Amino acid sequence: MQRPPLNDLAAFLMVAQECSFTRAAARLGVSQSALSHTISTLEQRLGLRLLTRTTRSVAVTEAGERLMQSVGPKLAEIEADLAALTALRDRPAGTIRITVAEHAANTVLWPVLDRLLPEYPDIHAEVVIESILRDIVAERFDAGIRLGEDVDRDMIAVPLGPPLRMAVVGAPAYFAGRPLPVVPQDLTAHRCINLRLPTFGGLYAWEFEKNGHALRVRVDGGLTVNSGALARRACLAGHGLAYVLADTVAEPITAGDLIRVLEDWCPPFPGYHLYYPSRRQPTPAFSVLLAALKRQAAEMG
Repeated sequence: MQRPPLNDLAAFLMVAQECSFTRAAARLGVSQSALSHTISTLEQRLGLRLLTRTTRSVAVTEAGERLMQSVGPKLAEIEADLAALTALRDRPAGTIRITVAEHAANTVLWPVLDRLLPEYPDIHAEVVIESILRDIVAERFDAGIRLGEDVDRDMIAVPLGPPLRMAVVGAPAYFAGRPLPVVPQDLTAHRCINLRLPTFGGLYAWEFEKNGHALRVRVDGGLTVNSGALARRACLAGHGLAYVLADTVAEPITAGDLIRVLEDWCPPFPGYHLYYPSRRQPTPAFSVLLAALKRQAAEMG
């Protein structure tokens, strides 16, 4: 059997990950017809069908799944090693792909990129903002930024800032005529803005802890969102209590536009961490970003 070219395998992995010839072709910078021909040629060489195509969708066959699992990580390592050769150039260059939650993107990543990109014009950053956790090896990300408690143990994890805290807040108009909650169980008598988790689709149970005693409270109300920013906005408008990151509501609390409650039940927890595979050799471009993020973390204390 003739050995398939690496480019053909990379094209297959992109289609399989995207489940779409349209999106894969856009990311690869080729036409759909050329990509379809590449995949058909690969299937002919292997004598196996790797993808099931319909007019509406693309699905990976059993053989395609096995190829993804065996070849995907190896190709990612080869690409990383080739990219590392850019160290021989005068200036770091290449693309850095990072998956990051929206709050971390705005507060931790963007301040660094804003300073870094003009200084290194040959570095291109692709920032994918999403709440769900990705397999950064299989999906060919260089790194991710998530809360420390969410990072897998087999990853290298670098703290990017101080601990974070949650806050339960409500608008003065909402609290008019209502008693302030004193313990988390009091929340069941209040209208609360629910948060739907992106990974499993369930509603998030608000988490509290005091003096070593932890508890989770399932709240109810007339609004459910999957965005902390929208929960904050709805809370400011008086639609109920919100459970959000404390730094996102610091200004309206100071201005008196929001009232914070249950503060003694919201202890600090590990903040954001950059994580990446321990077995992957960092590219020069990624090393520059990593150093800049570490400097910022040291400045934040």
